Amino acid sequence: MQLTMETVRVNSWNHLQEELFRKAWSPSLRRYRSSEAYRGITNWDYALDTSISRLGGNYHKLERHLLRNFRKYAHRDVVEKDSTWHWLTLAQHHGLPTRLLDWTYSPFVAMHFATMDLEKFHLDGGICTVDFVRAHQLLPSSLKVLLEKEGANIFSVDMLAKAISSLDDIELLSDGDFTLFMEPPSIDDRIVNQFALFSLMSKVNGRLESFLSQHPTLGRKIIIPAELKWEIRDKLDQANITERVLLPGLDGLSSWLKRQYTSRPHA
Repeated sequence: MQLTMETVRVNSWNHLQEELFRKAWSPSLRRYRSSEAYRGITNWDYALDTSISRLGGNYHKLERHLLRNFRKYAHRDVVEKDSTWHWLTLAQHHGLPTRLLDWTYSPFVAMHFATMDLEKFHLDGGICTVDFVRAHQLLPSSLKVLLEKEGANIFSVDMLAKAISSLDDIELLSDGDFTLFMEPPSIDDRIVNQFALFSLMSKVNGRLESFLSQHPTLGRKIIIPAELKWEIRDKLDQANITERVLLPGLDGLSSWLKRQYTSRPHA
């Protein structure tokens, strides 16, 4: 699907920084506090598809079965509270197909995920952004009131658990599609270090790309040319934005070391 959101192709490291922080200034706060969420993609042409949609077929009928069985077989002590939202974020974190999409508050973390795969260095990468404050202005009134009452820009799982008991309930809040952004609980260092948040559509088969096409001023796509990836990657590694930090553990350490000792091919 052809997106109508703003798209910009950067031509240098400095240009990339300018674009990533272009909307960071908050006049009301007189501080640099961006209201954009960032998602790095190794191929700029990748769609904003959820993991459950990639199952294909009648995937919209599978969500409740996947989550029910995850809750059944997982140990009860792995979640802080027994709510749909706590279970859903835990399931996404551990690779279960869900309607959630991973985002980060950090432009540099998004840059990492756009440049982490050396096998994709021949492809242009990208960073997608969505203004979550403006997206939340399109929420049903009950959810907007919930944010206003808490004085928050982003939902927590506890906030959602108090207001919405199930994924079926969220679909009943509006006839049209909407999207919301939520912060997961600090389950482990990976979520904390990645400065993570999730988006979800009100319907399991709702597509964020369709929603953004209807509201093109909410999102941007910044294209990172393939020829810039090595420079960006090396500078991120020098700044310690690596798998060693973002994916704590031996797997992340091994991925970081493998890239550190990989020779750059000749042009």
